[in-house]
Amino acid sequence: MYGKTICIIVFFVFLIASYSIYMGTVDPTPYFTQLQSLPRGISSSPCNSSTISPQPLRVFMYDLPRKFNIAMMDPHISDVEPISAKNLPPWPQTSGIKRQHSVEYWLMASLLHNGEGEREAVRVFDPESADAFYVPFFSSLSFNTHGKNMTDPDTEFDRLLQVDLMEYLENSNYWQRSGGRDHVIPMTHPNAFRFLRQQVNASILIVADFGRYPKEMARLDKDVVSPYVHVVESFREDGVSVGVGDGDDDSTPDPFEARGTLLYFRGNTVRKAEGRIRLKLEKLLAGNSDVHYEKSVATTQNIKVSTEGMRSSKFCLHPAGDTPSSCRLFDAIVSHCIPVIISDKIELPFEDEIDYSEFSVFYSVKEALEPGFILDNLRQFPKEKWLKMWANLKNVSHHFEFQYPPKREDAVNMLWRQVKHKIPNVKLAVHRNRRLKVPDWWL
Repeated sequence: MYGKTICIIVFFVFLIASYSIYMGTVDPTPYFTQLQSLPRGISSSPCNSSTISPQPLRVFMYDLPRKFNIAMMDPHISDVEPISAKNLPPWPQTSGIKRQHSVEYWLMASLLHNGEGEREAVRVFDPESADAFYVPFFSSLSFNTHGKNMTDPDTEFDRLLQVDLMEYLENSNYWQRSGGRDHVIPMTHPNAFRFLRQQVNASILIVADFGRYPKEMARLDKDVVSPYVHVVESFREDGVSVGVGDGDDDSTPDPFEARGTLLYFRGNTVRKAEGRIRLKLEKLLAGNSDVHYEKSVATTQNIKVSTEGMRSSKFCLHPAGDTPSSCRLFDAIVSHCIPVIISDKIELPFEDEIDYSEFSVFYSVKEALEPGFILDNLRQFPKEKWLKMWANLKNVSHHFEFQYPPKREDAVNMLWRQVKHKIPNVKLAVHRNRRLKVPDWWL
């Protein structure tokens, strides 16, 4: 019995000694350190590569012939020298209403910028390392320049540009590899790229809304809704007005009382589709001393008048134009005038990050056409609520600024962030397409 006990004791002594020797030669610290360094909720599995990277979106920009972009701004620019931050022409100050469709220019400019600062997207020159491919075709400017009258032969050059572009892209290995799914193509004018849209319906489209596109071509799950580039001057963030007369700023102690007009609208009242509501609203709102509702066309002088009118109004009316959205909404935002949005089908930029109900008022078309409904609501609007919405509006207005060089969380960076959100679905579609025998078999 004692011998058996002694054997058990010897065995455990031997086991402990062996373990001590082993632990003396192996350092477990790296293993435990690695586990402790993982964020909470993330396992050590290599399959967690799907987590969103904090790195900027890597974008390869095609070096298209100048006729597709800046030659529309400056026909004398060299077609040999690569476009860079040094030779990129500034967007013309006298472009007038064309400015609202210049998103394509600002996206291109942001990729040329190589200065410091936080950016959501950076240009890469190796297409193999790119997350997305930017196609710098100024499709909106092309329509405004070559096809504005919507009739042949005026539109022929615009059509030929689209034909040439598609030939260029379809010869690209990277377009062929993804079917164009990871290519970013801006077309914010409702008539941009109108001849060959169906050939780019798999790409990430940068659009102002979906008013002119069939669902099989443009939709929220793959495309990005962009703000129009505002055409009125902005209030600077420090509260000092820009481009208007002295004293016309929003740093007054009581902005609610300082804005003497209740509701402001100035613009074209003859529109298509949902925009026909503008004529009906004119009849409903006419004759009210606290409402300014005026038919107008966009000229340099009229834009200045609209700037002053929006800055002196509590609410700015935003009915649909030819499509559900219009530039007027973003003019109101940078004028710190609470938008009154009337549309049943509008889609808004950056809505996954921005809650428009915190600084805008919404009415359906049916509500808007009920006599007295809008004015009764706005006249009874609590001052405290208006002041809170006005403060919220000032806090978000920088998200709607297009500028060069781009600044943190301005419109350009917000758009690239939206593109980045689409990339996981793009990769899913590309990977599935490579192995499926029957595409989209579940539909």
